[in-house]
Amino acid sequence: MAKNTIPGLKTGGGLLAKLIGAAVVIALLVLVVKYPGDAAGFAKGLGGMVSDAIGGIVRFFRGLG
Repeated sequence: MAKNTIPGLKTGGGLLAKLIGAAVVIALLVLVVKYPGDAAGFAKGLGGMVSDAIGGIVRFFRGLG
């Protein structure tokens, strides 16, 4: 029986993509270690934005019904 393939994101990725991903992770770690207060404030603000966006989407769909 043939394998069913599910279309979606490519799981492999080339060397360049892996290097860029590693560089981003290292940069984030450096920022958290050097500036923990600023990083925490940024994360808190980002969490608030995500929460507001989800709340807006929920209000939109409730308004449709």
